[in-house]
Amino acid sequence: MKIAVIGCGRWGSFIAWYLDKIGNEVTLYGRETSEKMKNFLENRKNNFLELPKSISLTTNINDIFDKDLIIISVGTQSLRDLLNENRVLFKETNIPIILCMKGIEIKTGFTPTRIVKDILGENYSCGAWIGPGHVQDFTNGIPNCMVIDSDDRELVKKLVDSFSSNLIRFYYGTNLLGNEIGAASKNVIGIAAGMLDGFNLSSLKGALMSRGTREIARLIEKMGGDKSCAYGLCHLGDYEATVFSEFSNNRKFGEKFVKGESFEKLAEGYFTTKALMDLSEKYDVELPITNAVYEIIYNKKDPKEILDNLFKRSIKMEF
Repeated sequence: MKIAVIGCGRWGSFIAWYLDKIGNEVTLYGRETSEKMKNFLENRKNNFLELPKSISLTTNINDIFDKDLIIISVGTQSLRDLLNENRVLFKETNIPIILCMKGIEIKTGFTPTRIVKDILGENYSCGAWIGPGHVQDFTNGIPNCMVIDSDDRELVKKLVDSFSSNLIRFYYGTNLLGNEIGAASKNVIGIAAGMLDGFNLSSLKGALMSRGTREIARLIEKMGGDKSCAYGLCHLGDYEATVFSEFSNNRKFGEKFVKGESFEKLAEGYFTTKALMDLSEKYDVELPITNAVYEIIYNKKDPKEILDNLFKRSIKMEF
């Protein structure tokens, strides 16, 4: 396939690298003002990988609209602006979009594919590529399993069959809403895990994981999704990479936050925490872990006290 990747950060550049590796014709787009893109144009490298010459690099957005597929890997809070800026081109070409991001838009509570439908129309073909894995592991040949989901079932089958390899085994997603909410919310659990690490309370991660999965399952169900998605690759199955890995930005953000240290990288869970609290109110579902993280990072409550209270909740309140 001819594939364009929008987003030249850690994940976007890896996707371009991977899709080229398995035999696709790939173009990577980044804004002209992006330092990451400037670096690729100069030496084709970042801190994680080197892009082969077979991958085309461009800062002209018009270069991506003659492809079979467009993959977008940007921050969820930036997606709406990107689509609005290029709405005419997307609608004219009608190229399917796959979103490689995990988040919820704060101002609407929309998942990434819901944002696409909101701007480009309900019938626009789009899906999500989500699940566990870190660029550092993949580029070192360490395999993992991921999920592709969409309401366009033909698109799902085509991409799962085409993209699977010995490095990434893809599974067919069966509930787009549940998988996107699960993928986004696991980052909030990752922040909480980092906070436990910061207080040398890593032994409580078992309780955190069991409670977190149940919490998000309740939310998915209230929103009309399949609650079993919380127990699949996009949430519980991603805990190893998010709750434990040294490469997890969300875990590292939580750890540094309670230690009073700065963290300059993107931790999407920061924004997702606020979005989940809005969804908690809208759908009248209790999210104790999310609420605890919110109180700590937004309301600046004492993290030790908040976490102590979280794990001292009455046993009658069943996770």
